[in-house]
Amino acid sequence: MISSAVGLITRGHRIASGQHRDVRFPQGTLVMQSPFFKQNGFDITCFFKGTLNISLQDADFKLGRPRYFFPLVQWSTDLPPENFSFYQCSLSMNGCSIIYESFVYWPHPSTKPEFKQDPSVLEVIAPFIEEAHYGDEITITADSSSINFSANI
Repeated sequence: MISSAVGLITRGHRIASGQHRDVRFPQGTLVMQSPFFKQNGFDITCFFKGTLNISLQDADFKLGRPRYFFPLVQWSTDLPPENFSFYQCSLSMNGCSIIYESFVYWPHPSTKPEFKQDPSVLEVIAPFIEEAHYGDEITITADSSSINFSANI
């Protein structure tokens, strides 16, 4: 079964893209993590080098079976190892017929030492979406065994 939700594009910590200007991650965390993911079978070089943050204030989500799981990745000398899961999904801007094949990027909160994420926000790695702007509505869709969305009542 397919599951989907509509969310709003929101500003994140800007660490993944390197726009935060943290000297530990000059090009962003995704650039630093990418070789570790690639060496384990997941090449993220085709995606924008930052995350698209989607606030799901009107929906709940439950993460299920990830497409990729990488335990205890030691990607930085400044931080302890982290667990990462990636959940396949697709994105579409409301009113646009283009579908962007993407992945929810989930650094496990239990191993993520800094930059805690709002629990209603999903971080997504996706191709660059020119028409995406903060505050825009976006639809995220996934197989319900991977991500199951439900209306927040």
